[in-house]
Amino acid sequence: MKQHPLCTDPDNGPTIMDLPIAEGMKAEWAELETRRHFLGRAGKVLGWAALASLGGERMFTGDAHAANVVPSPESLRLPQFAPKAKRAIYLFMSGGPPQMDLLDYKPNLAKLYDKDIPDSVRGAQQLTGMTAGQARFPIAPSHWAFKQYGKSGTWVSDLLPYTARMVDDLTIIRSTNTEAINHEPAIMLLNTGNMNAGKPCLGAWLSYGLGSMNDNLPTFMVLLSKLNTKENNQPVSSRLWSSGFLSSEYAGVGLRSAGDPVLYLSDPKGVDRDVRRKMLDAVNQINRQTYQELGDPETNSRISEYEMAYRMQASVPELTDMSHEPQSTWDLYGPDAKEPGTYAYNCLMARRMAERGVRFTQIYKRGWDVHADVTGLLPVLCQETDRATYALVTDLKQRGLLDDTLVIWGGEFGRTVYSQGGLTPDNYGRDHHPRCFTTWMTGGGVRPGISYGETDEYSYNVIKDPVPVRDFNATLLHCLGIDHNKLTYKFQGLDQKLTGTTPASVVTRLLA
Repeated sequence: MKQHPLCTDPDNGPTIMDLPIAEGMKAEWAELETRRHFLGRAGKVLGWAALASLGGERMFTGDAHAANVVPSPESLRLPQFAPKAKRAIYLFMSGGPPQMDLLDYKPNLAKLYDKDIPDSVRGAQQLTGMTAGQARFPIAPSHWAFKQYGKSGTWVSDLLPYTARMVDDLTIIRSTNTEAINHEPAIMLLNTGNMNAGKPCLGAWLSYGLGSMNDNLPTFMVLLSKLNTKENNQPVSSRLWSSGFLSSEYAGVGLRSAGDPVLYLSDPKGVDRDVRRKMLDAVNQINRQTYQELGDPETNSRISEYEMAYRMQASVPELTDMSHEPQSTWDLYGPDAKEPGTYAYNCLMARRMAERGVRFTQIYKRGWDVHADVTGLLPVLCQETDRATYALVTDLKQRGLLDDTLVIWGGEFGRTVYSQGGLTPDNYGRDHHPRCFTTWMTGGGVRPGISYGETDEYSYNVIKDPVPVRDFNATLLHCLGIDHNKLTYKFQGLDQKLTGTTPASVVTRLLA
């Protein structure tokens, strides 16, 4: 049985005893090594012996690990064609914004107030458990007026005065639709192309396929906006920015608004920069020897992540230091941008990340799950997001970054035109609705000033130019120079991809 050289010849390379750590920690390690670690390894001897008998000596040579080499962006030959966008910023409105209250204008609904939505419109659609038992499904027209804006004449709700200013820059999609009716599967489908956990998300696929644009910050970063306790905040988890079966180096890195921006990035007390460098060098040497023995690609990922963390100790403080932003920045984004963790602060941070070469930034704003009190909650949500979203797009445009940055806005599904719970002239609720919802894009690769797709007079069914989630994601990849059918990874016997096994198409009429 071939052993690691550090087990048989400790003088031939660094050991734990060579690391610049406290003597007490070394003594503790030595004690554990002589008992727990030894017994743990001993229990695996028979399994290793059986494996060795099947694979032969070649298993323990460098040749045995060739199959474990992860393709690089260069070997994938990505991007496959000249992209219009080099980076993307995804503004994710978690919970499902109500499309008929914001961007899908339905003037005839006012005449249908409190009338039941026709069975012919609702059809055999599955309902959530929250409204399936309702005796009636009364129509709730939007509480807010709409006006036309821009050269495109786009109808926009009074709730979005800042969005209204930039409609000629937007590519509005009113016919986005999904297969999922509940939050977790719907948000997983939109982010990972699959309703089940364990798949890489969009940002991870982009990191894997396109690689990094900078040396000092992660390729994919995630910003969670502060919660408003008055809102119905659906939970979001790290599964949404996971790398799944791809290497862990492609997962999103969260930037926190309190304490250390990135966990475990700061040096421990008493450990200076030189000591940290020596420690990393020693650990990396051990990891390189481990990789030569075992060939696990995750070992190389661990090395690169340690090195990135070391560089981020300098780059992250510079990224988060906004003291040099001019007054014009605060005038554009508003006073909320000065409070860490707000949606406005995160939008400003996304611009700073774009300037520094972060490939993919995703901002989550929770609270859009308006099952009740729409007239109370929706103005608050729009006030929190409308100005900052406009500021981000305008800021990118002023700096010449919008031409090669794709900005995406949307949630995981839409809301029902019928009221959930009680309906009054002044208030109503809206349940989940997968059949249609509104999203928009702007920037590199998409046609500005258009509205694509059409829903029926109830904003309930798509009647023209549907855009399923898989087509939506295929189009995003196309804007970044990627053929969604060619960005694949072999896993569990399949050539896995973001758009899954169901056929997907790029929506070419959205493209510039």
